Amino acid sequence: MKRFFILVALLLATTFSAFADKGMWLPSLIASRIDDMKAKGFKLDAEDIYSINQASLKDAVVLFDGGCTGEIVSNEGLLITNHHCGYDAIQALSSVEHDYLTNGFWAMSKEEELPCPGLKVHILVRMEEVTDRIAKGEKVEKIIAKAKKEGKGYVAKVEQLYYGNQAYLFVYREFSDVRLVAAPPTTIGKFGADNDNWIWPRHTGDFSIFRIYVNGKNEPAAYNANNKPYTPARHFKVSTEGVKEGDFTMIYGFPGNTQEYITSDAVKYIAEKSDPTKIELRTQRLDIIGAAQKLSPKTRIKYAAKQASIANAWKKWQGEVKGINRLGTYSKKLDYEARFRQDNPEKAYLLDSLEAAYAKNMEGYFNYELFNETLRGIELQQVVFLAAEKDAAKRDADIERFYKDFDVNVDRELAVAMLKAYEELATADAVSLRRLFAQHGGAERYANWLYNNTKLGTLEGFKATNIAADPMTEFAHAVVEVQMYVKQFAYRNLSNIPDIQRWYQPYVKALMEWDTERAFFPDANLTLRVAYGKVAGYEYADAVWHNPQSTIEGIIAKDNPEIYDYNVPQALRDAYAKKDYGRWGIELNGKYTVPVCFIATNHTTGGNSGSPVINANGELIGVNFDRTWLSTMSDIEFDETLCRNIICDIRYVLFVVDKVGGAGWIIEEMGVSLE
Repeated sequence: MKRFFILVALLLATTFSAFADKGMWLPSLIASRIDDMKAKGFKLDAEDIYSINQASLKDAVVLFDGGCTGEIVSNEGLLITNHHCGYDAIQALSSVEHDYLTNGFWAMSKEEELPCPGLKVHILVRMEEVTDRIAKGEKVEKIIAKAKKEGKGYVAKVEQLYYGNQAYLFVYREFSDVRLVAAPPTTIGKFGADNDNWIWPRHTGDFSIFRIYVNGKNEPAAYNANNKPYTPARHFKVSTEGVKEGDFTMIYGFPGNTQEYITSDAVKYIAEKSDPTKIELRTQRLDIIGAAQKLSPKTRIKYAAKQASIANAWKKWQGEVKGINRLGTYSKKLDYEARFRQDNPEKAYLLDSLEAAYAKNMEGYFNYELFNETLRGIELQQVVFLAAEKDAAKRDADIERFYKDFDVNVDRELAVAMLKAYEELATADAVSLRRLFAQHGGAERYANWLYNNTKLGTLEGFKATNIAADPMTEFAHAVVEVQMYVKQFAYRNLSNIPDIQRWYQPYVKALMEWDTERAFFPDANLTLRVAYGKVAGYEYADAVWHNPQSTIEGIIAKDNPEIYDYNVPQALRDAYAKKDYGRWGIELNGKYTVPVCFIATNHTTGGNSGSPVINANGELIGVNFDRTWLSTMSDIEFDETLCRNIICDIRYVLFVVDKVGGAGWIIEEMGVSLE
């Protein structure tokens, strides 16, 4: 094991120049990359990025709501993340009377900030390698329990890296009093919505602003009106100097999932079976929800967050398939594996074992994914289990919350479509569910019968019904039976199933010993990482060059009052018409304009949404929110010539807060002058 870690260190130290902008590096080990970062323009030291002995940039980065990143930008716990990361919280606070999604929300003082029940953020205290401790017999549960006792509000987890060749303990401080400070109208925060998602050029002001609150001792605490703004150990200084082609950029965030080292079998499954199936199923769901949203503003609000959640991965998977096919990733993997076999005949059994493990588990994992995309998407069954909650106050609150964002007619259409798809595609052991299908002449007829006879479609019906006798209960139990079967395959990826992953541990170790020219970084797993690169345009297609900066002119060109997603606020139109840009206006390519977004070569993935993008001086220059469509395959293969992350320019954030929100006090709190 020690030999493996020495090998890792040597590989990190010898692969700087060949893989300039590829990789997601553990901040505790960033000293191994700092020389390369400085050669590319970075002006800080490794201790400035990550330190457990003094305040460092890590103390200003938060894991936001369990799946995004945010950054602290003031000494009073003010934090910025993406609009789409804060979307659930904004939607939960919205109603037809207070439609913060459509109109935005701007607190004009701390007293006007809105509590967000259930929203949590985490700040990393430290990370520590525990491979040897586990190898010596110490239980993971004991390691975690010990770490949680180190401080108030501490939580911890142990994550495997390099498919189990390394283990790291991550200790966080958890904050549960988080309040909404500002959110732009959806037609800024989600400008272009699904049409523009994953596309460059982009003109989306994808940001929202929150604040962390704590008790009088600056410790995490449950919501209390007397809580105080959090005083962080470190916050990001905001830079308004802007960017240009070639400028150094660094991403500091929580990337969620990459599969850099999977074999050709996994690539083929993703590109030919998994992604195409999920795309088709989500297309059906989006069509149903979209049609209902067009008919009713109330339904539009109810299903806004659900629609956005479904659509994001739906379009990502489309780009991923295109990218894999365009790059020939499957063929490249086959060639790479053939060379490994040729050079390492004594280790060829590792590939044979992986191939056999995939063949054994692929059908089961497909049924797990199918379950998630079909049966789990039928919402009404949830109330059967919510009703079983023993805590009456919690049960009543959960039930009220469920029906607030539920429409039985939409759910009925979704159930008909998804049960039909499940009946056609699934091979899982689903005896009870298939018996119900057979009793009613097929899945479609059963779905219609179910919604004709359930009384749980409304809150009033729920309150007046014997839950146990309702047919929805029988359906819910049949779904649980399927869930019990597929849970054996419930892992982040097909390749993480233990029967498969057990072979990746020696395989990846063998690759690192063999391919000494390759930069090996641990796959993303929602732990804090550093990725660095530069501002850069790229050749989208033959004779088509994409510049790295978009501007307000692109917004106005798309502005259309008749299309919800492109109907920008009048305040933005007025500012453009009068060229009332304040200090946020710049001269660019011979015109007076406002910068909106830019692209860079940082290696990112889901979870990096909301990540701070910093310049060579460690100052905040933008908020990461997306990748280009041709980059979505970078979870599997990162191509330095094509892969670009998309960033909301911090100057556009400030422009919107100032000219649309009129909330200059927020800007001043960040230490930025309005003049």
